[in-house]
Amino acid sequence: MRKHRIATIAVAVTAMTAAGVAYAAVRFEVIPNEFDPGRSSLVQGAWLGGIGCPTEQPAGQVFQPPTFETTAPESITDTACPTGDPGDRRVEGLLLAKTGPTANNASAFAVVTNPPSTITELGWDIRKPGSPLLSGDPRGSHCGAGAPRWNITTSDGKLFFIGCNSPPATTQTPGQAFIRMRWGAGTLAFPQAPSGVPTALGSLDVRSLSIVFDEGTDTGPDNFGLAVLDNIDVNTVLVGEGPTDASG
Repeated sequence: MRKHRIATIAVAVTAMTAAGVAYAAVRFEVIPNEFDPGRSSLVQGAWLGGIGCPTEQPAGQVFQPPTFETTAPESITDTACPTGDPGDRRVEGLLLAKTGPTANNASAFAVVTNPPSTITELGWDIRKPGSPLLSGDPRGSHCGAGAPRWNITTSDGKLFFIGCNSPPATTQTPGQAFIRMRWGAGTLAFPQAPSGVPTALGSLDVRSLSIVFDEGTDTGPDNFGLAVLDNIDVNTVLVGEGPTDASG
């Protein structure tokens, strides 16, 4: 990944975070967008109904084909997601996609508005088979060393990263179609500068926080170029819904 691209994304994320603070009230929001200065139209970030992790009624009801008998709908819950965002009524998931080569100067991202200055836990539910390889399974959503990843900018302007598989999540809870991933306060976040020192997540003085997806369909082992996330976790508060406009 080229450093100038990382810096440009960070500037865009910081600007959106500042705008989000004005209307983030009780909880944080997760606002998706695209960074595509070359107008390649090869990236997409959006919350979409029906692709998230089913947690509880009324979301996640399964309606059987009509029969001679009237039957109540069966409610389903993926065991990876026993808890979720109570405001999510459409089983929404966060789609982050990049089509084509990783080298394309473009990415999908989502800004966490009004983040806490101290982080004790980060996480998400990712749409992947739950076993036997967990986040390393080549099936399902892409989960690489660099995407999707957490971008963390500190109050002194330094940029740190936590990738989907680098460093490994503190805990992974498998389900049928999702895996719940959590990184604790002791997780080492990697600095942007090669000469920087990895720092424990809980020790960072956070100014902005975002999720970035910029690995394309040329990146293995899945060559999928797409991830579906849900129940974005910041300090145990879960957000599983947001803007659904999927325009470019």
